[in-house]
Amino acid sequence: MKKGSIAAAGCLTAVLLACVLLGRYVIGDRPLRSLAAEEIASIEVRLLPPDRTVRLTAEQIEALLPLLCDVVTFQRDDSWNEYDGQAVTFTISKQDGTQTNVMAYAPFIVLDGVARRCRYGPCEALNQFANDLIR
Repeated sequence: MKKGSIAAAGCLTAVLLACVLLGRYVIGDRPLRSLAAEEIASIEVRLLPPDRTVRLTAEQIEALLPLLCDVVTFQRDDSWNEYDGQAVTFTISKQDGTQTNVMAYAPFIVLDGVARRCRYGPCEALNQFANDLIR
């Protein structure tokens, strides 16, 4: 009876671990979902091309936060640098003095130097937001 319980617990643990790992690849992760306006000191947006940088106002930060929270990432993928296109980098300076860099480069998000595949829609929304700033 004891061996059966240990085996069942082992199988259950393996199934749960597989679900968690599979979930990250199928369902994805929202690494920026807990970002709140009160913890942000400033945000700068750099578009390349055309190599322009814009500092956001408080209203623009409020509009950007839902877009950042919607970002869904999947597996790590360093092939992003083989693509051509526009990179939009959001440098988020927090009240505690830390900085987070989020580069939207559809279909990739590069968070503090770590590239991951992402859902295209939320990534493209970040790109559109940044391009609307310079129009």
